[in-house]
Amino acid sequence: MMNALDKKLLRDFRRLWAQALAIALVLACGVAILMTTFGMYGALEDTRAAYYERNRFADVFAAANRAPDSILSEIRAIPGVRQAEARVVKHVILNVPGRLETVTGQMISLPETGAPLLNRPVLRSGRLPDPAATGEVAVNAPFAEANGLRPGDSFTANMGGRKRVLTLTGTLLSPEFIYTIGPGAMMPDAETFGILFVPARVADAAFDMQGAFNDVTLKLDPRAPEAQVIDRLDILLDPYGGTGAHGRDSQTSHSFVDAEIEQLRSTAIILPPIFFGITAFLVGMVIGRIIALERAEIGLLKAIGYSDVEICVHYLMLAGLVAVVGTLLGWAVGTWLSGALARLYAQFFDFPYLIYRVAYDAYAISGLLALASAALGAARSALHAARLAPATAMSPPAPPRFSRGLLDRALSRLRLSQPVMMILRSLMRWPVRSGLTTLGLSLAVAVLVASSFFSDALDTILDKAFYQSNRQDAMLLFSPGLRDDALQDVTNLPGVLMAEGQQFQPATLRHGHLEKDTALEARPPGADLSRIVDAAGHVIDAPPGAILLSERLAAHLEARPGDVVAIEFPDGRDEIHHLPVAGLVTQYVGLGAYVDSTTLDRLKRQSPRITAANLLIDDAALPQLHAVLKDTPELSGLVMLTRMRRSFEDTIRRNVTTMTTVYISIAMLITVGVAYNGARIQLSERARELASLRILGFTRGEVSFVLIGETMLLALLAQPLGWALGGVIASALARGSASDLYSVPLVLEPAGFARASLVVLAASLGAALLVRRRLDRLDLVAVMKTRE
Repeated sequence: MMNALDKKLLRDFRRLWAQALAIALVLACGVAILMTTFGMYGALEDTRAAYYERNRFADVFAAANRAPDSILSEIRAIPGVRQAEARVVKHVILNVPGRLETVTGQMISLPETGAPLLNRPVLRSGRLPDPAATGEVAVNAPFAEANGLRPGDSFTANMGGRKRVLTLTGTLLSPEFIYTIGPGAMMPDAETFGILFVPARVADAAFDMQGAFNDVTLKLDPRAPEAQVIDRLDILLDPYGGTGAHGRDSQTSHSFVDAEIEQLRSTAIILPPIFFGITAFLVGMVIGRIIALERAEIGLLKAIGYSDVEICVHYLMLAGLVAVVGTLLGWAVGTWLSGALARLYAQFFDFPYLIYRVAYDAYAISGLLALASAALGAARSALHAARLAPATAMSPPAPPRFSRGLLDRALSRLRLSQPVMMILRSLMRWPVRSGLTTLGLSLAVAVLVASSFFSDALDTILDKAFYQSNRQDAMLLFSPGLRDDALQDVTNLPGVLMAEGQQFQPATLRHGHLEKDTALEARPPGADLSRIVDAAGHVIDAPPGAILLSERLAAHLEARPGDVVAIEFPDGRDEIHHLPVAGLVTQYVGLGAYVDSTTLDRLKRQSPRITAANLLIDDAALPQLHAVLKDTPELSGLVMLTRMRRSFEDTIRRNVTTMTTVYISIAMLITVGVAYNGARIQLSERARELASLRILGFTRGEVSFVLIGETMLLALLAQPLGWALGGVIASALARGSASDLYSVPLVLEPAGFARASLVVLAASLGAALLVRRRLDRLDLVAVMKTRE
């Protein structure tokens, strides 16, 4: 049977249901975010690990110009190499029926035995091409779906200058292309970029690679030293134009998935503690007020035999009930949300299956943190109740001793109204509680400021990447590069209004003991379509005989303007060049290194060349231009910047709308939880004062002003602190999102601060008005009676 203390516990919880629910919703947000990030983190980690293991994803990747098959045995003999597989990889231009645009494909040769030994694809439909066939191909499933291709359909490919008809035999997914992004692109586009798997004999014949390969992947023993294997592999491939071996960390698909997992981990570390901290504050505030009102009951319970421990546990259990409700709500929302997002990620990252489970430790950790935050908030008040002596507890508390200080005399001289004086004196005489309420409201502001930073940062990236730096409509890619006089032929293509050449060369940059593999970009002075833009928005050119580094690349190399960096090209010459760093530029996507075209040609000891052409195009002539490009043998890829720009903007708009809605809801829950509980406590503490004002002739509006005014004044005081905390949180999120692939700039616009303040002030006013309804229903006679 339930004892009296248990019955009291349930009655108190039922009586405080509104305040308990407000606190529980704040706590549920922290639990749900922790569950979602843990669930997503675990789902991506587990799915990727299983996918890699089952399909033998390679550990080391390397490319060369043309290496003989005979050295494959030497590669396999490198200590630590368990398996090595050579193949031919080339970019080709496709003509897909029903699609106007020129489509780029990355062609990968399949071994003569059929399925690859490493990076084994997963069939989604049909079959792999017959090794003996000359016109069969399999493609990645997203490309087939986006273009409406099914087994049995045909399309043409420009392979080695010859147009070939290829018949689709099947669709598949590969662990090498979980995140499928084309050359020069910033995000996946399955409609215009696909992965093609063809028999080795087809690739060898098309690109004159009989008895040779240009790409090799390695599987290592678990304890093999990767760095030593990469060094040995580079030595073997160097005479054949090796472009530098690398591990998984530099493999494009793996890097993008890794960056997303790291961002989830950062979110799990930064955001949930905010909600748990607010919960501790709210619980402490409510439990402390309950104990202050129940002194007589506590003394009576002790007088009839209840121990200090039982009294302490009773109030801790009241806090625990709030934590249980919040935890259950958070578990439910977090489980649903993490599952939905995990399925969305599985589609976005092209996984063939999803291993989704929210681990039991995620439930346990979130539940324990929720209980701990509630217990921590209630601990001080519960211990105070346990230490009360029965006689002391049953006596009314001694009234606080106030004295007129300097601030009181200053307020008196201002001749403020009585309600305003009541508000200001309440804040001054209870500074700790007022400070904690202000802190709670400031955290709601901080959450909104931090969320608006993402949308502003994405707008900055979009403006920098597409409207300042890359203003071209399209980019033609050539592999190998062409003499720069070919640019005249590009200018004569249909619809081309302007064409500028550009050159990309893989290189290893070194400064001291640090090095980084990257692409060296070169453009002629005064280029207008693809430009180098500094942090101030000024267009600059790389000076002759010097190099410009992006800020992140310079940080990797610990290089500053005036330092000299060493440059080595993977062309087999073993030449090391040295250039001074002329300056640093801000770049959010990739790691940029820029030199003058003449300087690069001199370092490479070559005639002026281009590997890309940037175009300004007349949209009316696009059909004719695509028709010509599909038959251009020198073309290895096409990037439509206008299409990419629209796709990027649409993606940002959808994501920002969803994210803003979620964060506004969270901030409103925090605000209502803090403001509502604060106003309720004010009402319970000052009910006699407010009733006295009514009896003395003050109107309902004037009396309500005392209650609402204090809440709104605290909300106003919370704004500057919230702005500062929001900047700190946004900075932490920006640092947690940085990787070699991209960085998120810390952009805090005034509109973001204003929006955050308006939402929090409106929610605070709403919470205060809810409590005001109780004030209007006060029974003045009952309130004025002494509580017995």
